[in-house]
Amino acid sequence: MKLVTTRGLQVGSELAKPIYNDNGRILIQKDVNLSQAMIDRLQELGVTYVYIRDEISEDIIIHSPISDELKIESIQTVKSLFKGYENQGFKNKSFLFDHTSNKMTNLVDTIIRQIQDDDQVLSIMSDIFISDDYLFTHSVNVTIYSIAIANALKLTNKKTQELGIGAILHDVGKVFIPEEVLKKEGRLTSDEFEVIKSHTELGFEFLRASQELPLLAAHCAFQHHERLDGSGYPRGIRDEEIHPFGKILAVADVFDAVTSNRVYRDAMLPQEGLDILYAGSGKLFDQEIVRVFRESIAIYPNGITVNLNDHRTAIVVRQNENLAQRPVVRVIKESDQVVVPYDLDLSTALDITIIGYAH
Repeated sequence: MKLVTTRGLQVGSELAKPIYNDNGRILIQKDVNLSQAMIDRLQELGVTYVYIRDEISEDIIIHSPISDELKIESIQTVKSLFKGYENQGFKNKSFLFDHTSNKMTNLVDTIIRQIQDDDQVLSIMSDIFISDDYLFTHSVNVTIYSIAIANALKLTNKKTQELGIGAILHDVGKVFIPEEVLKKEGRLTSDEFEVIKSHTELGFEFLRASQELPLLAAHCAFQHHERLDGSGYPRGIRDEEIHPFGKILAVADVFDAVTSNRVYRDAMLPQEGLDILYAGSGKLFDQEIVRVFRESIAIYPNGITVNLNDHRTAIVVRQNENLAQRPVVRVIKESDQVVVPYDLDLSTALDITIIGYAH
């Protein structure tokens, strides 16, 4: 099956995997041929990628770091907890003590187990799920990316668990931001941006009152927008002043934000998201964290169509371990001419490189 951006879908494309909402209900079943109205609706709802069936890519296996069932459960858990915080209000923190710790710990432990049991690089997480609020899916995606970084850095299980809890709660302060500001589609005023920025401090103050959660969870909320050169917020602290968890979350948070569809811009592809991280490596983001994240993510996910440097077009078939930029590909065109498909292993064809995504 092929992985296609919703912006590149064509009428009549046949879905190879169903489209879910965050309650686990199937909105569009697999094997359906998409109409223009369906394509428009998917784009409106913020779906970034879908899987399309065709004969050439029929045997390509699309790999996900966690099961669809676990992702749905994770989004539902975050949604339930965040809505509870919002309904109880910022000052009523007893709700936090009673309801958060066990749920969050059990959820994070399950995600950690699935990722650690999987020896393949991560595929992008912005696919096949429609959420009624970006905040919930973003929190889960950032948790998955952060745990993958923790594994690559060989953090202990306890530290990985603490990071996971901090990651899943890193944006909790946003539930206390007025919705008209948080979900505004147009350009924010300077005053509105200051309100948005306050979610870091709100999250910190809310979480640090808990006797059940690790204090580091509060610091994850506080520091995920800090940058090495002091240009971040809320305190503008620098390099060694930033906790390692804050540095990990900065990378995971930015990558998911730019590779997800938002009301004000289209999603970037993984390589484009990584280019942003590399452009800020050493200045905004920790170099080692960016490096290990790049090694942990499928830059060119299975099923995506790419252009090669010798004017061939190919579909990514599978990943080569520790060679994220050199997967096995299936050539489908040569100089824009359709050819009988054949596979090419870029780990051995060293003179051939991927130069970008095909449109």
